[in-house]
Amino acid sequence: MLYHIYEMQHAALAPARIFAEEGRKLLRNPLNPAAYTPGGRVASAALDMFEQVTRRYGKPEFGLEETEIDGRPVAVEEQIEVRRPFGNLLHFARAAQRNDPRLLIVAPMSGHYATLLRGTVRAMLPDHDVYITDWQDARDVPLYEGRFDLDDYIDYVIGFLDHLGPNTHVMAVCQPSVPVLAAASLMADARHPARPASMVLMGGPIDTRANPTEVNTLAETMPLSWFRRNVTVAVPWPNKGFMRQVYPGFLQLAGFMSMNLDRHLAAHHDIFQHLVEGDGESAQEKQAFYDEYRSVMDLTAEFYLQTVKVVFQEHALPKGRMVSRGRKVDPGAITDTALLTIEGEHDDISGLGQTRAAHLLCRNLPKDKQEYYQQKDVGHYGIFNGRRWRENIAPKAKAFIREHDREGRGA
Repeated sequence: MLYHIYEMQHAALAPARIFAEEGRKLLRNPLNPAAYTPGGRVASAALDMFEQVTRRYGKPEFGLEETEIDGRPVAVEEQIEVRRPFGNLLHFARAAQRNDPRLLIVAPMSGHYATLLRGTVRAMLPDHDVYITDWQDARDVPLYEGRFDLDDYIDYVIGFLDHLGPNTHVMAVCQPSVPVLAAASLMADARHPARPASMVLMGGPIDTRANPTEVNTLAETMPLSWFRRNVTVAVPWPNKGFMRQVYPGFLQLAGFMSMNLDRHLAAHHDIFQHLVEGDGESAQEKQAFYDEYRSVMDLTAEFYLQTVKVVFQEHALPKGRMVSRGRKVDPGAITDTALLTIEGEHDDISGLGQTRAAHLLCRNLPKDKQEYYQQKDVGHYGIFNGRRWRENIAPKAKAFIREHDREGRGA
C-alpha cells in the first residue's frame, strides 16, 4: 500500500508540476516585465523549487566521455562487459594503448545508482583500466529473474573478478566493503587464480560495533520483523518488477535526508536565494548535486533484510560466523591480497574504526601489504567525491594499487 500511495501522490501532483514548469518559463521570459521585478523573481524561484522536489528522477548518465592522460585528452567509451539480471559490469574503455592496472570499482547497492561514484571513476581513469558494477533498479527486474540477496551480491563480485582475470584490483565504496571482503576471503580460501591483487575498502561497515552511528543503532534496536513489516513492499503495476518485494528507494532517500535535515534545508534555502538573486551558476552547482542525490533505486527485500541481519544485527563477519552458500567466510585465508582501508573523520554512516576493523580480520596478511588512511575534515560522501577525494585520497589509493600490482603495471 505504501508504494501505491507514493505512486498516487506523484500522479496527483503531475498537473501542479506542469503548471509550475510553464509558470517558471513565463516568469523568466525576457519579454515579460514581471521577470525583472522582485516579486517575479521570488515567484519564479518558488516554482522552480517546487518542480525540483516533486520531480521523479531517473537513472543519471555517467557522462564520462573524455579523460586526460599525460596532459592530452583521451576519449572514453562506456561498454557493457557483462550483462546480468541485477547488475552489469561496465567498462570505461579509453582510446589509449596503455598497460595500466585493471581496477574493479564495486558500487554500493544502498539506494543510489552507481553514477553516484562518477567522481570516483573520473579520478581513477587517467591511471587505471576502470570497470564498475552498475546495479539494476529492482523495480525494473521481472519476477521470473529470481531472487537477489547478499549471497548473490558476493557471487556477482566473484563472477566479475573471474571474468576480469588475475591481477585485478578491487575498490569497494561503503556498503560493498563487506561482500567484497567476503568474496576475497572465499577466493583466497579456494586459491582462485583471479583473487584480487589488492583491495581498497572505503567507509564500509566491516564491524558496526566500533563507534556505532545513528544508522547502526536503528538497525540494532528494531527486530528484523519490524523492517520486514514496515519498509518492504511489493512493486506496483505497471513496473517491470510488478509484485517483487523491495525496499523502496524513496524510503532510503527519506532516511538519508532526515539524518542531516538542517543541512539539506539550508542548502535548499541557498538554492532559492541564488535563484532570486539571478545567480544561476551557484544554484545550478547545488541543483546538480541534488539531481544525483534524489535519483534512487529500489533494493530487493531479501538483499536488504539479509544485510540488516548479517551485517548490522549479528555482526557475523567480525565474529567469524559469516557463511555464504554453505561456505565459511574467513578473512584469515587472505595472504596475498593487499589491503588499504580508508575512513573519513566525520563519517556519520560508517563510524571511525568500522572499516579499519578489516585489518584485524585479515590476521594472516603480512603487515607490508596493509595500510590505513584517515582523511581529516570529511564526512561519508567526501571519502569518494569532492576536492579532498581528488587531492588527497585518490592519490593514496593510486599509489597503493601501483605498489601492489603483481605485474608492476603503472609503477
